[in-house]
Amino acid sequence: MDLGEGIRQAIAKLTNATIIDSKTMREFNKELQKTLLSADVEVQLVFALTSTIEEMALKSKPPKGLPQRDYITNIVYEELVKLMGKSYAPELRPKRILLAGLYGSGKTTTAAKLAKFYQDRGLSVGVICCDVVRPAAYEQLETLAKQANVAFFGIRGEKDAAKIAKEGLKSLSGKKVIICDTSGRNALDSELVNELVRVSKSFNPDEKVLVISADMGQTAGKQAREFDKAIGISGIILTKTDGSAKGGGALSAASAAKANVMFLGTGEKLGDLRPYDSAKFIGNLLGVPDIETLSKTVEKAISESGIKPEELETEELNFETFYSQLKTMGKMGSLKSLFGMMGAPDVPKEMLEQGEGRLKLYHAIISSMTKAERKNERLLHEPGRIQRIARGSGTSEKDVRTMISEFNKMKKLFNTFKNDRSFRKRLPKFA
Repeated sequence: MDLGEGIRQAIAKLTNATIIDSKTMREFNKELQKTLLSADVEVQLVFALTSTIEEMALKSKPPKGLPQRDYITNIVYEELVKLMGKSYAPELRPKRILLAGLYGSGKTTTAAKLAKFYQDRGLSVGVICCDVVRPAAYEQLETLAKQANVAFFGIRGEKDAAKIAKEGLKSLSGKKVIICDTSGRNALDSELVNELVRVSKSFNPDEKVLVISADMGQTAGKQAREFDKAIGISGIILTKTDGSAKGGGALSAASAAKANVMFLGTGEKLGDLRPYDSAKFIGNLLGVPDIETLSKTVEKAISESGIKPEELETEELNFETFYSQLKTMGKMGSLKSLFGMMGAPDVPKEMLEQGEGRLKLYHAIISSMTKAERKNERLLHEPGRIQRIARGSGTSEKDVRTMISEFNKMKKLFNTFKNDRSFRKRLPKFA
């Protein structure tokens, strides 16, 4: 069970209770403590939090007209927000950013994600590869930089990271934001510290950012303190928050270490990096819809797909219009994150995985169709077409026929809704 699911179940038991008294609150606190401790939140923080919640819930009265259950739920929400630390609003200005971290924290991918983040907001960006230890670090960052459409600098085979940083600044002098990716280690040792200090002096960063994986849990606080002691850090980027139940532990530990969390890595794609907002993070754990982020995600996906918004508001559903919608969905991230933004985080994992797989299959099959076939599915009844599409998409003829059958059911449903005026009035626009 992940952190959000555990908290939601504990709150559900509380809100379903007939009477909320001291016994009910003690039982709720036990559930909340068990959930937070299993998510690797520090023991002292957990007991301080639950003690505060119990005291406020039993000794204060809700505002007039507000049910006690809603009042207590809000107390839980507010105290969890405090536990997880303050939010971060990145300044869109010229800057140099030095990334540090342990081996395997996702630092190189984060460098590209961060570069894309600032590039998408109108600032020219360049990245420097100062990881002189890990094999293929140069090639990885170079490839990711191309994908993010940002400038890249590195010196293949050079072992002096400080020299690379110095030369990189000269080469990328015209860029507004310059990001330096450094070597990681399996432990914070003197060699790593000395290299970081040398690189930092050559690079002269405005921000020194520690990249930590969410699955470190409360160890994140210790790492934050040690790196801060070594080089002085501006804040933290927490990666892999989409797949770790210990993300809350890492966040709370970082907050306790007085290290500001700046960004969260929420997925594998370059666009899966968000400025940390503690209220939204807790809202997501509690299953509160995040309409603002969902709206921005949709708009960005449409823009990146190169599709005009009006193409998605169609009066006719065929493979062509469906393909446009699939391309947009592919840019919006995982189904898990989308359902989370819509306030439905508890969709079964098996269903999500099945849905992801089916969408990928549909995309591959329709990609192998001609323009004419996408607009007129009747052409697919002609001999040889299904065989050609299956061969081109790397699927079987059975897969293609199954997809066509399912699409026709979807089209029939679409036409039913389209002709139902009362239903259409209740539906929101897609974008």
